[in-house]
Amino acid sequence: MKKLPPLNAVRAFEVAARHVSFTKAAAELNVTHGAVSRQVALLEDWLGVALFHRAPSQLTLTESGRGYLHEVSAALDRLATASMYVMQQAAPVVLRVNGPPTFTMRWLIPRMSVFQRKRPDVEVRLTTSLATPNFQENSYDIAIRGQHGPLDDCRSIPFMTEIIAPICHVDLQENLKLADPRDLASHTLISYATEPYAWSEWLESAGVPGLKPANTLGFEQMFFAFQAASEGLGLAMVPLFLAIDEILAGRLCVPFGPLGIKRRTYYANHAGTQKAQALADTFCEWLEQEGRDTEQSITAWAASQGWTL
Repeated sequence: MKKLPPLNAVRAFEVAARHVSFTKAAAELNVTHGAVSRQVALLEDWLGVALFHRAPSQLTLTESGRGYLHEVSAALDRLATASMYVMQQAAPVVLRVNGPPTFTMRWLIPRMSVFQRKRPDVEVRLTTSLATPNFQENSYDIAIRGQHGPLDDCRSIPFMTEIIAPICHVDLQENLKLADPRDLASHTLISYATEPYAWSEWLESAGVPGLKPANTLGFEQMFFAFQAASEGLGLAMVPLFLAIDEILAGRLCVPFGPLGIKRRTYYANHAGTQKAQALADTFCEWLEQEGRDTEQSITAWAASQGWTL
């Protein structure tokens, strides 16, 4: 068994010898002057040699102290390097994913447990934004956005088709007249500042341009508009993949079927750097599978209604 000196005393000596001052060593180690002095004395007793010349106004290293400092400093550096290496090896693999707020909350997070079971070694850190991806200024590996095509200067992987249509609580359709787009003149249209498809566009495509609803309700984010529609406050224009679970559960409906729908594609964008390439590819493959599953649910539901989307 190797005979080691008291390591706290070795550390105190190294700092004191580096500063050639017990006072400065005490400040660095956040202990008292006396504690440093006692630790150094303990080490000297263990070694059987003096490491410092102590004068009333001056502290200097002995020849043994200078030689010991050289070896101890090198040993502590090696210990710090080895410790850092082990810590880095044990650190989790991190994948930073950025997506639109409502998409992240209502579609991505409910499915994350599937990816975590697939890759338990990966820590996914989610943030939200609607801004155009900028990998130079932002610290994310993947940026998910609804787009009309791939972005420049990055890899854009399409994983799901976004079908946007009016939705509402089933009570609005069952209890109030809502069979034709002209009936919207008696209803509340809910909009939000970030919507990719405005009511005015839908009304024109549905053949009732310029229709005036009974009321309007506006929000900043899609999530609030979606929640308002879920509470029966009116109709909102949202992607069906966000609503399909509640549609299948019989809480929400698409009153006008495929009339006036708009399509867009959701892409996973990443810079394609070598460091994150393999992990990003794995995450994108998982997104593609989840996207296909969601699209199949929407297609099967539409077919059950006699609709072709």
